[in-house]
Amino acid sequence: MRTREPLPALGDVLAALDTGVWHWDTASGLVTVDAVAARLLGLAPEQATLTEAQVRARLHPVDWNEITGVVQLAVAEGTLAEVRIRIMNGQNQVVRVVRSRSKPSFDPARKAYVLTGSLQEVTEPTPGTPAGRRAVTGDWRRSREAFLLDAGRALAEARSTQEVLRVTANLSMPGFSPDGLAVFGVEGDRLTIIGHHGHEPGADNPFYMPLDTDYPAAEVVRTGRAVYLSSPEQYRARYPLTWPLAQRFGRQSWAFLPLTASGRTMGAWLAAFAYPVAFTPDERSVLTTVARMLAQALTRAGTAESERALTDGLQRSMMPKLGPGIPGMSVAARYVPTGGGLQVGGDWYDVIPLPGKRFALVIGDVQGHDVRAAGLMGQLRIALRAYAAEGHRPDAVLSRASRFLHGVGEADPAEMRFATCLYAEVDPVSGVLEVARAGHPEPVIRMADATVLTRATAGGLPLGVDPDADYPTTRIVLESGETMMICTDGLIETGGHDLDTGWQRLRGILEEHRGNQEELADALVQAVHGPSSHHTTGPLADRREDDIAVLLLSRQGEGCGCGAEPDTVRPPVRRTMLTVAQAEPERIAVARHQLRELLHDWSSPDQVDSAVLLLSEVLTNVLVHTDADALLLAEVTDGGDGRRIRVEVTDAGDDLPHLRRPGELASSGRGLVLVELLAHTWGVDPRGAGKSIWFELYEHGDGAGPHRDGRG
Repeated sequence: MRTREPLPALGDVLAALDTGVWHWDTASGLVTVDAVAARLLGLAPEQATLTEAQVRARLHPVDWNEITGVVQLAVAEGTLAEVRIRIMNGQNQVVRVVRSRSKPSFDPARKAYVLTGSLQEVTEPTPGTPAGRRAVTGDWRRSREAFLLDAGRALAEARSTQEVLRVTANLSMPGFSPDGLAVFGVEGDRLTIIGHHGHEPGADNPFYMPLDTDYPAAEVVRTGRAVYLSSPEQYRARYPLTWPLAQRFGRQSWAFLPLTASGRTMGAWLAAFAYPVAFTPDERSVLTTVARMLAQALTRAGTAESERALTDGLQRSMMPKLGPGIPGMSVAARYVPTGGGLQVGGDWYDVIPLPGKRFALVIGDVQGHDVRAAGLMGQLRIALRAYAAEGHRPDAVLSRASRFLHGVGEADPAEMRFATCLYAEVDPVSGVLEVARAGHPEPVIRMADATVLTRATAGGLPLGVDPDADYPTTRIVLESGETMMICTDGLIETGGHDLDTGWQRLRGILEEHRGNQEELADALVQAVHGPSSHHTTGPLADRREDDIAVLLLSRQGEGCGCGAEPDTVRPPVRRTMLTVAQAEPERIAVARHQLRELLHDWSSPDQVDSAVLLLSEVLTNVLVHTDADALLLAEVTDGGDGRRIRVEVTDAGDDLPHLRRPGELASSGRGLVLVELLAHTWGVDPRGAGKSIWFELYEHGDGAGPHRDGRG
């Protein structure tokens, strides 16, 4: 061609190069091809307009699926879409391989892609050669799909940022694997590095730089588009100012990809290679997919870490702050959130200092396991502290707290919640506890010899249900060497247990434990774990279904496990006290149950049955023949020649019972007859106001028969 002659027509040039032209609008579903493109597709060599189905019938099925991914990647990166396509004949045989290059665009109004590109025949590379490794083949696709599935699963299981980085560093990409990785984040207007792999220590220091720096990662964050650098020369020419930062590592190719989550670029991912990489569309597709999964994994990990920080802060705020130790007593506490979700809920505990060296123990559970439950828990906890600081008794504290919670719920009836609570005012000198309970599980006493009793206490409705509810108070004496446990229902019912089976599980732990108080608290919390599971890699499957809060209060002495010196005077081995009011005859059943628990290891089951029967008779006699309440005191002592159980029932009635011989048809009068027949010794003691009926049974009695004390 002579100088200044006009250039030939574009169509003539393409025809001379055996290159066809095509146009595809996905909205209409039509593909327009010129004569050369039609011939390469195996059609008549003339311009034609084809449907997508007609074109798809001429292509290998795998290659057609590949085209969609390549087009989407090119639009996202603003680059050319290049793909190799196998052309098939009517007998499903490959007749030729063509290369298509196009510049796709996306029309958001029509939600369609518009492409205009070229089509040119190429030679199929020999398998095993470098060109063959770069070609799109079925084996490569299968390897890529398997890799992406494994990578997605591994990243989905990572629960912290460090785990995400560790998983990313160990990814082995099909055909090409980076030997250096770095993840960049954004803090304000500066680029920081979250983590790296394959760099020497301290390599992250230079990456704390302004976002307007001429650095690939900074450009990726600013624009949201990937940067591929296939050679050191390309890196040096494009980013001369920051090239020295990468030069010292001796890498040959670099890929900087945006980390995008919820439409926002949160950082950049660097994959550096020790060998040249051409970054074909298929390689870019793999890197882009990994970058998207990495962004999602980092977002999930950041959310999980924020939730854990919230949980840790909640736990720290709930820990008792007593200052100096409690004279003669010690407290251990644990709070464990649920095994999943936000890991905050309505369970809490507190230890409140009171005037006169006294203090109060509080434990409760607001309905629900969400943010609102946690918020109400915080408000209720503050309210209880305020009412306690005002000097109110336990029943008044819970009554005011119930009225407060009910008032909070009235503002939004749809969000009304209730709460269970146990409030105990403790006198550490005498060991006396004044307990008020609002729908909460009852306290448990572990005695000095590891006998465990569920201590029956009066209770009222949960807080917030009725603003005018009453909360009666029960007095408990914590003897030297004893430990009281109060907990929320999560400790009892987790793992498929109900209240009864859950208590049996805890009873076994309390009775068998021989460590100190802190170790006992840990052992109780560990009770929520289930048996081994093939779903987990650890030895135990975590089966926490509810929040757990537990408080242990120990009075120093032998057997409490709190590390104190034993008492010089040995207390009774076991003791229980209970009041049975005239209006509460159902508490006779509670008394029988407590006596059986007190005698859980008695050698003679017949004696246990006898003791329970006699207790029922004596208590019933008080309720039927007097107008007074009955006070039960049961003690198991060791006199050196064996253990004995002494049961004493006191009332304020003036009339003394007398032993009678009822006839066969008499409806009463047999109580003392049974006592005389079954007890080893018994008696009736007048008091200043009232009387006391008592009996004793000896574990290793000589069978000499009962004896009635002459004082009755």
